[in-house]
Amino acid sequence: MSGDTCAHRAAHGELVIQRCTGCDRRSHLPEPACPRCGGREFRTEPVSGEGVVHTFTVVHRSFALGYHGREPYVAAWVDLREGPRAFGHVVGCAPEEVRVGMPVRVTFIDDLPHWRPA
Repeated sequence: MSGDTCAHRAAHGELVIQRCTGCDRRSHLPEPACPRCGGREFRTEPVSGEGVVHTFTVVHRSFALGYHGREPYVAAWVDLREGPRAFGHVVGCAPEEVRVGMPVRVTFIDDLPHWRPA
């Protein structure tokens, strides 16, 4: 599937999920094997990029390389309209404005999915 990876499609502004061809389990983060059935065959499918914040945390002190000086930032799990849950940072609003249930839409920064208030 060269050229059809999640990263390749994100670089072109498209959010995709991974679907196991064995059991139909869907996941946003690429996995080498399906945790449900053990399958190793997947296909990628585009999704709307719309969802709601499921949970989040505000990071005030980051130990991750590349994030020093960006604090505070919001890391969130987002329930996609299509069902799977996606991870990313919430941008475009102050950390104190983020709420569980807040509608968000995907945006890409450095080819990575982030979330903006919808």
